[in-house]
Amino acid sequence: MKSNWKLLALMALLSSAITLAAYNLLGFNNRDVIFNESSPIPTMTGRLASLPGGPTAVPGDFSTAAEAVTPMVVHIRTTMTRTVRQQQIPDIFREFFGDEFGGQQRQPRRQQGQASGSGVIISKDGYIVTNNHVVQDADEVEVIMTDKRSFKAKVIGTDPLTDLAVIKVEANNLPAITLGDSDALKLGEWVLAVGYPLDLESTVTAGIVSAKGRRIGILDQNINKNDAKPDSPVEAFIQTDAAINPGNSGGALVNLRGELVGINSAIASATGYYSGYGFAVPVSLVKKVSADLLKYGNVQRGYIGILPIELNSTVAKEKGAKIGRGIYVESVVEKGAAEAAGLKKGDVIVKMEGQTLDSDAQMREIIGRRRPGDVVSVTVNRDGTERDFKVELRNRNGGRDVIKKSEVTAANTALSSLGANFEDLSAQDAKQLGVSGGVRVKKIMDGKLAETDVEEGFIIVKANGKNVKTTKDLQTILSSVKEGEGLMLIGMYPNSSRMYYYAVPV
Repeated sequence: MKSNWKLLALMALLSSAITLAAYNLLGFNNRDVIFNESSPIPTMTGRLASLPGGPTAVPGDFSTAAEAVTPMVVHIRTTMTRTVRQQQIPDIFREFFGDEFGGQQRQPRRQQGQASGSGVIISKDGYIVTNNHVVQDADEVEVIMTDKRSFKAKVIGTDPLTDLAVIKVEANNLPAITLGDSDALKLGEWVLAVGYPLDLESTVTAGIVSAKGRRIGILDQNINKNDAKPDSPVEAFIQTDAAINPGNSGGALVNLRGELVGINSAIASATGYYSGYGFAVPVSLVKKVSADLLKYGNVQRGYIGILPIELNSTVAKEKGAKIGRGIYVESVVEKGAAEAAGLKKGDVIVKMEGQTLDSDAQMREIIGRRRPGDVVSVTVNRDGTERDFKVELRNRNGGRDVIKKSEVTAANTALSSLGANFEDLSAQDAKQLGVSGGVRVKKIMDGKLAETDVEEGFIIVKANGKNVKTTKDLQTILSSVKEGEGLMLIGMYPNSSRMYYYAVPV
């Protein structure tokens, strides 16, 4: 976005249900999870309810939807423990004045904190959808209903790339929301935001749909920087001017029929509070992600296998495209889904699943609703002529099968537990340091490394006695460490000739 505004992640989820519902059954741990989905509604009755008499389009009564939805949106409170690192004394001062300079080194300490957000009940037996950032790293999760009942919740699954999560409370006969149709939303249609902003009681605000398919880049921070082929976030937000504030995260955006159409997810603001721009994850994506988390424990992502470039008049001229709107295929992945279907470099994708493509965000959202093995219809403009293709999506390994949670690179999971970003040492840096390779600690966040004296910039050359030349080497070694065992890191800092030894609990 061309703005100095600060983007704060505050997400939200499902909302109300007052229509007859169809049932969608998903197996989870040999149980059926029942989602309420709205029945198709004729165009006239599906439109915004408004009062006749003049061009002002006065809105109809919001109370029916508000009263129906409020009991289905819950307050979530979390408790988490984070590591607070103390300022380290630079080596140059230690060399001149000794280790006692500035006092004895203080060890990293653990600090407990609390946060709150919102969530939406999606099944009568206690499954709730909220945001990943609401429950991320939480030691305890408490769910408070509108009738003041309180439950301890278990995190079932999370997905940082959509900022969605599913949690579970042990309860029955809860009021479950009806999932609506975000594709049917019209610009200018009235919507309600329901949640617990600023740690207040249940709050309902109203606004309109200002835009669809917005990408604001707020989820780029969740990209796994330690993955050689990281997945991209899926952002195709519904933009609304309904008031959304901190604490609305995980709450509901609903239409006037009380059906969930989006998850309140972020705001654009110079102050950190509502200033007219709120963003919600469309329910079409919520359905798929929550279903995957319940059924498989992780999100099953389909890949089309292209390098896409969003076209405008300037880019179209640079690429020599015949049209100035759509997704330009810069390249196709060898033996990928697009190549197998017949797509080529230079094609312009103009439609997908019958929808005219205006943005890369829109295309990613359409693909994000599908799994490996699903077939999507694609219309491309090739040299001025439109052609239709059927593309069978692949998984990240190039296959069509479901990737089980246990197969999602245990090494990556183990590496992420260290709570740091790593990068391979360049050949030039390795030569200057007199080593054959290594891995630099680029950034330390909250995790195992934060509990040690390891500082950013540390170069790992050995782990548990084995040489480390690349991040992949470190992943392999770490994945072989059993629970309860330790990890001994040996390495150096760029401006020191000393070798440092750090014991890391795993």
